[in-house]
Formats: sequence, structure tokens, C-alpha cells
Amino acid sequence: MRFIATADWQLGMTAHFLDDAARARFHQARLDAVVEIGRIAAQRRADFVVVGGDVFESNQLDRGILLRAFEALRFCPVPVVLVPGNHDPLDASSIYRSQAFSDRCPSHVTVAQDSSPISIVPGTEVVAAPWFSKRPHTDLVASACAGLEPPAGGMTRIVVGHGAVSSLNPDRESLAAIDDAALAARIREGLLHFAVLGDRHSVTEVAPGIWYPGAPEVTDRRETAPGNILLVEITHGIPEVEVIRTGRWSFIVVEEELSAAEDVDRLIARLQELPAKERSAVWLKLRGTLSVAEFARYTAELAELETLFAKLTTWERHNDLVVLPDDHDFTDLGLTGFASEALQELTAAAGDDATARDALALLYRLVRATA
Repeated sequence: MRFIATADWQLGMTAHFLDDAARARFHQARLDAVVEIGRIAAQRRADFVVVGGDVFESNQLDRGILLRAFEALRFCPVPVVLVPGNHDPLDASSIYRSQAFSDRCPSHVTVAQDSSPISIVPGTEVVAAPWFSKRPHTDLVASACAGLEPPAGGMTRIVVGHGAVSSLNPDRESLAAIDDAALAARIREGLLHFAVLGDRHSVTEVAPGIWYPGAPEVTDRRETAPGNILLVEITHGIPEVEVIRTGRWSFIVVEEELSAAEDVDRLIARLQELPAKERSAVWLKLRGTLSVAEFARYTAELAELETLFAKLTTWERHNDLVVLPDDHDFTDLGLTGFASEALQELTAAAGDDATARDALALLYRLVRATA
């Protein structure tokens, strides 16, 4: 038996940090990832697909996003099981209970409404642990497994849940943390054969038979291994897992120290060499000291590159770049009157005021351009 494990599609993700054009491309990329999952399922002869929570960004989505999601799912030639997570729980406003969902959902797509075993294909059952609110007060995976009897001979049992496992949960007081030690014990006892978990967007093996497939497309710059799915093959109760790349977008943090003209050259060259700029969001973490002339050249080069990237910006919270004007920066500008006074004020403030630094660099570029 072979299946695809995935999670955290977050279709309809807002991505407010992108401009309108880039956001549209990003939305489409998440739908394209769903189509790609269907293509891989056909190519690798998977029997079905399970999605471990957060299929949608929220329960309040535009109908158009829902219809486009269904269109993407139609390309999947095998059954698909969707498990609600914390972004799209089965609460009173659940998107899964909307008229638009029930009217348009493809027939080969099943939403786990509870933890009753789902016989998705012969010889296999899926036990899901859907979320019913955004803040459960218990280990839902443990609750789903509590009443299970050993599977019948020849039956393969998969558990699909969502949430942070105890060993990786930063909130040690959380009542909803998944007890991964107990889950691993159930696998060793033969009560189940594999556990698919959502919530962690980077592909992660928690323990033998317990995996986070991660998100099929990147969602945050802090993720270490996003953009993947798992192809899981279970033979005689023993799983083999293959990580398959699906993501096409990149969120990149670039760190550089800028203290001279050659440092600026190195940073610009590094950015120029990045591939697929239209699908890349880049945050710069900078430190060091530049003269106004060097900073002006840096900002001019950056302004040109910004048009090529989905996003290219300085991560202000991690920006330790200081601009210190040298006397020779302004000796040949020939400024007088109000312009000269403004220059003096900006120069005095540039040491610890980012707005003053930007204004000083802009003034320098404008005057140089009209000289």
C-alpha cells in the first residue's frame, strides 16, 4: 500500500507582506502545489492522499478560493482525505459545513468529521483526529486512538492528526500537545502502522513511523525545510518514506556585513545570482557602517532589484547598518540655503535615525543625478 502524506496547504493564505501582483502569484502557487500532488499520485501510483489539517487558511474564505481549490483537487486521480486543523476547525462556522462546500466538493474527497475509521481503500483504514475548535483542551490524537482495537489481519491503519508533539512543543503547559512517546508506543505495539501530523511546516521525522510532511509550499521565513510531501509505502507493516519536493517559492533571509564598497558589491552580486526572483521573498539582515555615498549606491541598486523579486526588503528589526557621512561625501554637491540646512540636520540625525539615513541617501542621489 502506498499513499501521499501532506498537510498545511493553507489555501487562501493572506500573505499581507506581498504586494498585490506577488500575492496573486503566491496564491496560485499554493493551488499549483495541490495539482502537483495529484500529478505525483498518478505518476507514483499512490492509492490515496491524506491531508493533516489546515487545508484552508481559515473558515472565512471567498467562495472563489474554495471553487479554485476544488478545481485543483479534481486533478487528483485518487481518494483524498481532509482533516480539519486549527486554521479550519469543525466549529459552527466551519467551511466544511458550508453550502458551497457541500455543493461543489469533488466526490473523491472525504472530510474527516470524527475519529471513526475511514476505509479509504480495501485493506487500509484512516483514523483521523480533526479539530473542533481553535483551542482544544486535550490530546486529540490520543483521544482518537483511545478506543482502538488491534487491526484485523492484513489491515493497515494510519492515524492523521494535527498539532505540536510534546517533544517539540514550545508551550510546555499545552493540554493539546500530542504525546509522541505514547504514539510511538502504539506503533511498536502494532495498534497502528503510521502517523501523519500537520502543524509543523518543515518536513520532520519525530520518531520511526511518526512524520510531519510539512507544507507543500513555503509559508514563513522561519521554516527550515518547507515545500515537500511524503510518499509512504507500507509493506507487511513496515513503512518506507520518501520526501518529494513540491514547493516552487523561496523565503530567504540574507545576512551581510557592509563596511566598504566591495561589501556592497558582494551583496548585490549575491542577490543578482538568486534564481526564480519572481517567486522569491528576501529579507536582509544587515550590520556594519557605510558612508552616505556607499549607502546611496546600495539603495539605488536595491531599488532596481526590488522590481524583480516577489519581495526584497530590509528586516528592520534586525537592521544594524549605520550610515556615517564623511566630509568628502558632500563637498562637491554645492548645496546652499535651505538645502544646505536640511543636509546639516539630516547629517546630525543619520547616526541613529533610519528615516534620516534614507533621506540623506535620497538627497545625495538626487543632487548627484541633477549635477
